[in-house]
Amino acid sequence: MSGTRISIFPLSGAMLYPGLHLPLHIFEPRYRAMITDALARDRRIGMIQPQRADEGAPLFAVGCLGKIDEVEALPDGRFNIVLEGESRFRTLRELDVSTPFRQVEAELIVDPADEFLAPVERALFEREARRFADAQGYQVDWESLTRLDDQTVINAAAQIVPFDPASKQALLEADSLRERCDLLVQLLQFFSRRDGDEDHTTLQ
Repeated sequence: MSGTRISIFPLSGAMLYPGLHLPLHIFEPRYRAMITDALARDRRIGMIQPQRADEGAPLFAVGCLGKIDEVEALPDGRFNIVLEGESRFRTLRELDVSTPFRQVEAELIVDPADEFLAPVERALFEREARRFADAQGYQVDWESLTRLDDQTVINAAAQIVPFDPASKQALLEADSLRERCDLLVQLLQFFSRRDGDEDHTTLQ
């Protein structure tokens, strides 16, 4: 099976979704080389999580292709960039390359552009998100959030939630917006209960 060749940035906990933005500071020489290469070609790189923290660790199956929307080249060779998510992808195989950065062959995942939630699903998510944010002490502009479409709200929440890498990966791999919303609600409830239990234990 033939796929798309993607230069990848394996970074644990850093998620990107189609239509959303991710700011990155690029300082390692191999990833500076990757950005330089991408700027000379199509400005695209793939964000994907490694399964472990060690060098050359296996990758999770699904990542997101992003296009460099903004770039600031610093005098010492570092970059500040903003990636705009274009499409999720599923890795077919890692390529044997001579470049200092890793590359994969992948198939792009076509997500429907018109997915939406039932009102009760949206209301349940917003309720659990408020509970989680209040428990964590986060300040959220809820009025602005309610004006966003379902896809933007759920994907943005999945991108920024402070969950562990495996949980964030499961959200990225969800096959539909409704599945992602359902899993997000379950995780918000789980981490709210867990953090509450930890706080209770600490107080005893």
